Amino acid sequence: MDYTVKYGLEFNPFLKNSRDVLVETQEYREVLFRLNYLLSTKGFGILTGSAGKGKTTSLRNWASSLNPSLYKVIYSSLSTLTVMEFYRNLASEFGALPTHRKAENFRLIQGEINRLAVEKRQIPVIIMDEANYIGTAILNDLKILFNFEMDSRDRAVILLAGLPQLNNTLRLGIHEPLRQRIVMNYNLEGLSKEEGRRYIQEKLKGAGCTQTVFEENAAEAILNAANGTPRMINKLCNASLLIGNSANLNIITADAVMQAISECELG
Repeated sequence: MDYTVKYGLEFNPFLKNSRDVLVETQEYREVLFRLNYLLSTKGFGILTGSAGKGKTTSLRNWASSLNPSLYKVIYSSLSTLTVMEFYRNLASEFGALPTHRKAENFRLIQGEINRLAVEKRQIPVIIMDEANYIGTAILNDLKILFNFEMDSRDRAVILLAGLPQLNNTLRLGIHEPLRQRIVMNYNLEGLSKEEGRRYIQEKLKGAGCTQTVFEENAAEAILNAANGTPRMINKLCNASLLIGNSANLNIITADAVMQAISECELG
């Protein structure tokens, strides 16, 4: 028997797939509130969190909810580009034909932002993921690139998302001008034990499950090992289902979870 059927699931909600089950935790709602605030004020925003805390998932869901007639979303995780590659890539994303001259690409990008804002009444939303890897030269240029009408107005939303060390980089004196422009800065802390428990329940419910899958002690062991990180909860739940099925368990036990934790740590 397929393990999803065994545990009353229409599909495995703990795997990345097209049928994603979004769990709206308190922190997810807070992230949306902060992102929407940034959308209304425009300018620079920072979203940080350690690996697996849900930054990219939050960003993807938020960005997909924006009205495409009002916002032009540009998403980039090409954070290790050279300055020239960065400019060429951004110009191309705006639909312009990039050149091999930085100054010309600079003018192209600003021209496209102005055209969107003035003619099409669209706000560009530029999301730069893995921004903790962005080089100093590009960070130095960001404030200049998005400076319009003698710094009197912001025409775009620029969101830098990455690991918490992004803030350490921005605290350097050289980045003071950029840091002064930041209107939103939020760090994802992860799920509380209570939210983690609800996260597992909502994932199972979203996959059509009506039966008990994890013993109380088993769920507790997953939450302790995952330490509030959604990606780790997913990984441990998935591994536990496979082990439980292999051992022909009708309900996942704490012993099965401990085996899953051991395998995931070795993997």
